[in-house]
Amino acid sequence: MDRIHELDWEPEEHGDERPSNVSDNRSFAEVVEARLGRRGLLKGALGTAITGLFSSTALATLGREAAAAAGPVIGFTPVPVSTADTVTVPPGYKVQVLIPWGTPIDGKAPAFSLDNSGADQAKQVGMHHDGMHFFPIGGSSTDGLLVVNHEYVEPRYMHKSAVGKPLTSDDVPMGPDGLRDPDEVLKEINAHGVTVVRVARGDDGQWKVVADPRNRRITAATPMEIGGPVRGSDFVKTKYSPDGTRTRGTINNCAHGVTPWNTYLTCEENWAGYFVNRDKVDQKPDQPREHARYGVPTEKSRYGWDLARGGADEFARFDASSKGTSPIEDYRNEPNSFGWVVEIDPFRPNALPVKRTALGRCAHEGVIFAPAVPGKPVVCYSGDDARFEYIYKFVSAKPYDPATASGALLDEGTLYVAKFNDDGTGEWLPLVFGQGPLTRANGFTSQADVLVNTRLAADKLGATKMDRPEWGAVDPGTGLVYFTLTNNSRRKAEQVNASNPRAGNEFGHIIRWREAGDDHAATRFSWDIFVLAGDTKDSKDKAGKPLAESAIFACPDGLWFDPDRRLWIQTDMSEDNLYEGKLVPFGSNQMLCANPDTGEIRRFLVGPPGQEITGVITTPDQKTMFVNVQHPGAHTSKEDFAAGKLGSQWPDGKGYPRSATIVITREDGGVIGA
Repeated sequence: MDRIHELDWEPEEHGDERPSNVSDNRSFAEVVEARLGRRGLLKGALGTAITGLFSSTALATLGREAAAAAGPVIGFTPVPVSTADTVTVPPGYKVQVLIPWGTPIDGKAPAFSLDNSGADQAKQVGMHHDGMHFFPIGGSSTDGLLVVNHEYVEPRYMHKSAVGKPLTSDDVPMGPDGLRDPDEVLKEINAHGVTVVRVARGDDGQWKVVADPRNRRITAATPMEIGGPVRGSDFVKTKYSPDGTRTRGTINNCAHGVTPWNTYLTCEENWAGYFVNRDKVDQKPDQPREHARYGVPTEKSRYGWDLARGGADEFARFDASSKGTSPIEDYRNEPNSFGWVVEIDPFRPNALPVKRTALGRCAHEGVIFAPAVPGKPVVCYSGDDARFEYIYKFVSAKPYDPATASGALLDEGTLYVAKFNDDGTGEWLPLVFGQGPLTRANGFTSQADVLVNTRLAADKLGATKMDRPEWGAVDPGTGLVYFTLTNNSRRKAEQVNASNPRAGNEFGHIIRWREAGDDHAATRFSWDIFVLAGDTKDSKDKAGKPLAESAIFACPDGLWFDPDRRLWIQTDMSEDNLYEGKLVPFGSNQMLCANPDTGEIRRFLVGPPGQEITGVITTPDQKTMFVNVQHPGAHTSKEDFAAGKLGSQWPDGKGYPRSATIVITREDGGVIGA
């Protein structure tokens, strides 16, 4: 098996995966450069260039705007940027805090406290809320199952042993013996994953948790099935599962997806850092390519779970070093069972979650489905959220039948990766063993090998390297697919291209495309840029004009179309450089609303300091909106933390900050955003 030495890497932003794409594939910025001309881009005449993009023949083909060319109504007064320790919404709207981290989900678990044990946390809402969906019960807009991802944890806010110590958001409290307390590790493991909880609106208009046998936690320790082509392969055989059919847990659950058959997909994003592979040859790191291409560390893991005192198997599995004579004697293959999309049926609490490996292995941000059409394949899209990584599409082998559809549709099909051309066209390249360069001669042995090494396969095919592709959304009216490209400060001037048009891209942009023949299963498409994020001097809207003060934003991340075609945009400016330099004009992270036809954008919400706004969904009647506020106060320095000077105390106004879901309604009971 090929082995690759670790790349040099210095972390730039909290939680980022180490860059690991050393292929010669063209970057999106190079495509934009070729299409628009480097001179215009570097001289600052980007407005003219982008206007040219939108007035091109490609746009005439692409733009399937509504006949009235007016689009959905955006009827609220935009809010200003803010750094206040609160959630700001427009006049006429109100906010309720719901299920903050530590909320008991069964009516029996202890209330939130630093004294909570690892076992307590398994019965409480997890930490750092992210992607989310509301599954109505019986079509209700006042009663349903809320399913919420929990991306990561901040140990300094979780344990009494961290109080008064100079810790950053990445630091963990270690014992004097260099080992970790096992119950603290268990608490962190159980704060990851997914929460399924029934919520309902009372007669007083307030939402609350309702005891229900379907309420449960899926954590980083929950048993799971491995499905699809990788199931049973040598790549996932471990001491825990010698036949390679099961694994334990899901981690770094970022965005999500909802299948046409009403199940929930949770996506594993920056999972590689949870493991460590200390194998060495001649004192140098020596890793299989399925570790190295994803950035598995060679010195220490992110949280040191493998260093839990006592060496219990549930913790030792995070050490992926070779310890036995074969993979079934250790956990060298444990990282290979992560990086997948995991299917959960919220209405079946006894059903094991399933990792759907046919959708590929990467730092999945989320999964979005094209409208399912009976008799046609199921189609979904996913972004690999890391610098210079790719956008993928999966097309099922079997057609969609509403009467029989299930997760089995996601186990057979073709995974594609996107290539963006200079002329505004693009193509989907199939990641299929035996086709093109994906052969034994190039080191691939099976379809399972292609999928475990999805990134390497995409490298071989010549996919376009993007600026951190994150959430996507499909316009319910036009069928156009939108994707956020959050940022990429490492892109150099010689790497810019048509689809990634800025060097040192600190602000990000949103790209969109139309599939050929309006068929989401097509292998060709046309693309353009919907908006270049930035301040009033360095941004461009759909028409090529600078964004207004009421619309400026940076680092687009979350993305969702409501049923009326309003496009909701959420931002994630890293807490490591929040409120500094070029990000000062944007205040705290925010959510905006856009008209996809006219390009109008208005700021709808601003969160408290240090957080990321992420996850958005409404009830069926669109009169209640759920939004997540993740890691408030994460920008608190280690010195301030030790002194008890926290950057935020949201939502309680005292004590440690806690991630939570917020419920947004209108005072007049109307539709959100209208």
